[in-house]
Amino acid sequence: MDAVAGEVNATILTARIRKERRGAGASSFILDVSIEASSGITILFGPSGAGKSTLLDSVAGLARPDEGRIVAGGEVLFDSARGIDVPAPKRRTAYVFQTLALFPHLSAEENVSYGLMDLQEEERRKRVEAILKAFRVEKLRRQRPAEISGGEKQRIALARSLVTEPRVLLLDEPLTGLDAELKAAIVDDLRAWNAAKGIPILYVTHSREEVDALGVRVIALDNGRVVSVGAPMDVLDAPRRKKLAQAAGFENMLSATVLDLREADGVMRVRLGESACQIEVPLGYAAAGNRVQVAVRAGDILLATERPHGLSARNVMDGRIISLEQRGTMVIARVDCGVIFVVHVTPGAVRALELTAGHRVWLVLKTHSCHLVE
Repeated sequence: MDAVAGEVNATILTARIRKERRGAGASSFILDVSIEASSGITILFGPSGAGKSTLLDSVAGLARPDEGRIVAGGEVLFDSARGIDVPAPKRRTAYVFQTLALFPHLSAEENVSYGLMDLQEEERRKRVEAILKAFRVEKLRRQRPAEISGGEKQRIALARSLVTEPRVLLLDEPLTGLDAELKAAIVDDLRAWNAAKGIPILYVTHSREEVDALGVRVIALDNGRVVSVGAPMDVLDAPRRKKLAQAAGFENMLSATVLDLREADGVMRVRLGESACQIEVPLGYAAAGNRVQVAVRAGDILLATERPHGLSARNVMDGRIISLEQRGTMVIARVDCGVIFVVHVTPGAVRALELTAGHRVWLVLKTHSCHLVE
């Protein structure tokens, strides 16, 4: 079996991995991937159970691949064929978990310097001073974790990992629970630090917002396989799999039956569920009678209180509002068009259109806002 292989030559990490993880009874999970990451942040994105954390654990040496090869900075860390398996503490990989695991009885400065005990005192002091300044926590050096905020703890955890000057940084949902402004500030500091160091950073997240803010490159995983690689827009705006579409924020997952193909127009007509509702979707590898899954973002659907005319959008559906639920600055409308659609509208639109449950409406949906998923 083949697990993870990582290859870092100053600025490159490549990984190929196959690892089996057995669950209760006869069930098992197999991670079988091959990836490459340059210096900078590469996002690992996918639904829970896709294999993201197992991939990080394999690179770090916390999980042993059944078969494969891992190379970092020109040094072979794992090679099943040659019997090489470098212990985790000697791999020079930094790993920041969601739980952070700061030592509660140590100050921020002591937490950061913990991994530098082999250095001379003067060199240790210089490194700690520089990394505390880089992550803007030098004024907290004497304080313990219980005395500082969540965002400050995240900064100290990053500083503690990076002060050892690793060749690869592994981040497993490190900013969960922080607000968007705090996340952005911490990521800016991480980018600034890495501009000088130029190491590959593998960043696991479930958040589409974090992907858009952080990554120039995304590796999407599903069920232990790499299913897509590229820019966030390319990977997550047109997901190929149902679980990935759900993780990427597609609120409407609709079963449909293909009615006919219109190849000259690059579209096909489908019927949604068992209803009479029909929509036009991009042409896919399907034949009349085939069952398909269609993913649509709630924010890509327009809602009107009168039947629209003269639109380029090909799909106009008659429906009735079932419910309206305000969440922050967004109202979630559930609309019955024979199948249930989730639609996002603003509170201002709700007031201006005088929307209420039971109100008759029309939904407008562009053909290319409909994505066929496996």
